[in-house]
Amino acid sequence: MLTSLNGTPISRFAFGTMQFGAAASPTDSQAMFDASLAAGITHFDTAYVYTDGQAETLLGQYAAPMRDDLIIATKVVYQNGAGRENILQSFDTSRQRLQMDMVDILYLHRFDPNTPLQETYETLAELKSKGQIRYIGVSNHAAWQVMKSIAVAKDVGLTIDILQPMYNLVKRQSEVELFPMAQDQGITLVPYSPLGGGLLTGKYAHRQDKSVTGRLADDARYNARYGQDWMWDTAIALADLAAQHDTDPSTLAVAWAAAHPAAPSPILSARNAAQLAPSLAAIDFELSSALYDQITALSRAPAPATDRLEED
Repeated sequence: MLTSLNGTPISRFAFGTMQFGAAASPTDSQAMFDASLAAGITHFDTAYVYTDGQAETLLGQYAAPMRDDLIIATKVVYQNGAGRENILQSFDTSRQRLQMDMVDILYLHRFDPNTPLQETYETLAELKSKGQIRYIGVSNHAAWQVMKSIAVAKDVGLTIDILQPMYNLVKRQSEVELFPMAQDQGITLVPYSPLGGGLLTGKYAHRQDKSVTGRLADDARYNARYGQDWMWDTAIALADLAAQHDTDPSTLAVAWAAAHPAAPSPILSARNAAQLAPSLAAIDFELSSALYDQITALSRAPAPATDRLEED
């Protein structure tokens, strides 16, 4: 199990700072950080590319008083490739923003097919040998890319410790190969977007409702990612089910994402503490197996990896 410097275990849920300093003001960002701590979260996630560096800067300020109690993760090489120079430059900038000599987890933000993996992992091995990182993570990788990385990392004395894929009720592809692979290889799973960019919060009752703001309404990438009619039907059905159980759709969505047998630890995020509260409520929500099955049935299950549907 991953731990903080003083041995505190990684929390069952994480908090993501993608909106710190942009959609979330510094005041709102601090309030969400404090609320996450109060809920028992010890794992905080950021990245070099988030909000032009504000996310790392603000997280560093908030985390400083209890640094050794926390697990701080950041990411490099979303842009400009996974070569040695870019890794070192990006990570050095991240540490300056965070005001931390060491970061617990360093992720490769996505797979780079144009840089030899040997160069990438030799660079990470160097950073780990200097005590600047403790754990290695990968994000937005396919299962074959993770396994190839595991083999190369082993050659330089490293392990892939943590994996960050997308996962929510309408984006379940990770169930097919990534989750089983992580279980088999002993890799910690920390998926992002359990609320589907806001789709599963219940606030988007109709695609044509222009009065609602948020990433799904304002960001063309999210609109395309969640643009299929059946996804919206699923979101509406989830909201109806939540009403039947006198709870919030966000609570059900997060609790469902955490309840998979692979034991993923979803990354929670929001614009302010009030918006975050229903997600934090999922930490203590008792999701029965019957309700889990009901929620699961609202969405489309991905086909098995071999496509032998008759044997599933």
